[in-house]
Amino acid sequence: MQAVDYTTLVALVAELRQDWVPAKLEQVYQYDKQTICLALRTLKKRDWLWISWHPQAARIHMGDRPPRDPDTFTFSEQLRHLIKGSALIGLEFIQPWERVVDLQFGTRPGDPAKFHLYVEIMGKHSNVILTDADQKIITTAQQITSDRSSVRPVETGQPYQVPPALTKTAPRLDESFERWQERVALLPKALKKQLLSNYRGVSPLLLENMIQAADLASAQNTNEVTSEQWQALFTQWQNWLHCLEKEDFSPIQFDGGYSVLNWPNSEGKATDNLQGVVSQYYGDRLNEQQFQQLRHQLQQKLNTILKKLRQKAKTFGDRLAQSQGAETFRQYGDLMMSFLHEWQVGMTEITLTDFETGEPIKIPLKPDKNAVQNGQAFYKQHQKLKRANQIVQPLLDEVNAEIHYLEQIEGSLEQLTEYKNRDDLKALQEIKTELIQEKYLASDRSNPSVKDISKPHIYPTPSGGELWIGRNNQQNDNLTFRMANDYDIWFHSQEIPGSHVLLRLQPGEVPDEKELQWAADFAAYYSRASQSEQVPIIYTKPKNVYKPKGAKPGMCIYKRETILWGQPQRAKQAIASQTNNQD
Repeated sequence: MQAVDYTTLVALVAELRQDWVPAKLEQVYQYDKQTICLALRTLKKRDWLWISWHPQAARIHMGDRPPRDPDTFTFSEQLRHLIKGSALIGLEFIQPWERVVDLQFGTRPGDPAKFHLYVEIMGKHSNVILTDADQKIITTAQQITSDRSSVRPVETGQPYQVPPALTKTAPRLDESFERWQERVALLPKALKKQLLSNYRGVSPLLLENMIQAADLASAQNTNEVTSEQWQALFTQWQNWLHCLEKEDFSPIQFDGGYSVLNWPNSEGKATDNLQGVVSQYYGDRLNEQQFQQLRHQLQQKLNTILKKLRQKAKTFGDRLAQSQGAETFRQYGDLMMSFLHEWQVGMTEITLTDFETGEPIKIPLKPDKNAVQNGQAFYKQHQKLKRANQIVQPLLDEVNAEIHYLEQIEGSLEQLTEYKNRDDLKALQEIKTELIQEKYLASDRSNPSVKDISKPHIYPTPSGGELWIGRNNQQNDNLTFRMANDYDIWFHSQEIPGSHVLLRLQPGEVPDEKELQWAADFAAYYSRASQSEQVPIIYTKPKNVYKPKGAKPGMCIYKRETILWGQPQRAKQAIASQTNNQD
């Protein structure tokens, strides 16, 4: 993940200072364990300042309004109590080349600062610290005790100390070319490594762009660089320092990242919305990270539960198979009681003639029991197995229904393989919420309450209509029982877990065979049988689909259905073609 380096931070702070100082702090909200949001208002506008001390995505920028979920964090409560209603009167770096920003709050613009909110953007050591006017720490996002750090403890009640000074050289515009070259070329190492080890305020990505702009390779050894190449690289170095001094930046956005400087030979799209680009980038990267972690957690949990249920189903199946022999023991009992006179003491088996077939049947006996006792034992075993059949069958049906339900959820997970947008993460969070509600997962604070249902997959049809496909059980229920109207047609894989699919139609519109087959192909693709060549798909009117009382999410029954055979590969090709056209 791309880190906010010093150059990016200067560009962000310059924009914030210009647009949001002074501003009134109207609200403080903690988005998660490592991010707070401050609602700022000026005479012209109101928006949210996001501040994060995430170890991989520490940052400060304007962003979207956070969700309205309850905020139960102590840090934000302390900030609300102390600085809510204050004026943001200053936004400054504590010293050059240090990624620490001082947000100064006073009673009103023009007054001296009563509070300082220090935002330290320093990778895994990032922190946010509130002090009073005398630099005494009031509260902090992360308490760093003397046990954790003997160099710089950060504890409430103690004076605020700036981070230890770096030993590297600070870049200067007045540094001569000869001195700069001598410092970088001192050791025969890669250019990027030498610049990183000698100068403050530079980052790997900044140097990659700078070296590429000079038509050099970052891995190129310093003793292989010609005098003309040294001069070209120094020119880019100077251009970078001029941009920093003048706070003159030209942000660009490219696939997978952004840059606050539009370097020569760089590929990207110029933008005048640096705050929005940074907000979107880190929002997407963190959402993607959370998506992968949550998907892995849910997949592991489902695998564990399904393994236990399938073992239970096997046990019940074995017991049921044993109970199928109940009639045999009744037959043994009848024959023994009818042919008592043929029994002899000490017999371990007896051969008797079956009443119906006339065939001889060998019956095992217990030699310590007489004929009547053996017959009664057979009757008892018959009753025992008969009762077992009556008890076990409902239990087996219940376990199989539970397996089918969880396989439906597992199928939804199989369709959510990679993060593309925020709806993908929201769909996963809905699955987690469902598993919590159904008591498969313990409730926790990490799963936000999802007030709005995530959006389903929507694909155009050959005739210009739309195909709506549920991404999880909550969406399936919403599509089938809330959004579907009398003109739509409902599709689902026959007796196979899969998504609910709606072919949306206008009043009076009648789909042709091509349209129905198109929908059937997509229903097959979004089912557990997506790897098959053909999948049986049923379709009917939504009014013929019912949800039994007490049924789990996504479960339903239907009637008056028609069967089509869907081909998943055709839908896969259609999706790929549409994606390529959009690109």
